[in-house]
Amino acid sequence: MSVDAQTVRRIAHLARIAVSEEDVAPLQGELNAILAFVEQLGAVDVAGVEPMTSVTPMRMKKREDVVTEGGRATDIVANAPETEDHYFLVPKVVE
Repeated sequence: MSVDAQTVRRIAHLARIAVSEEDVAPLQGELNAILAFVEQLGAVDVAGVEPMTSVTPMRMKKREDVVTEGGRATDIVANAPETEDHYFLVPKVVE
């Protein structure tokens, strides 16, 4: 796949990037190099390779799912300007 000057201008327009005429040729070369590298990646045989989320094997840190101290609604809403029945009261914003 090869990118021509018109395609570079179109990509710049779609990306809302101002590109001068003298910058079109260098960008064309860079985009073609990127696409050539992507084509090389497509040639790699990855059959049987398990997908990874990280380059190093690691387990996600998870907290224990345990019952914690609850029933502190009074403490939680203590600094609220307005409360009712342990709920925060906020001004109505939609009529």
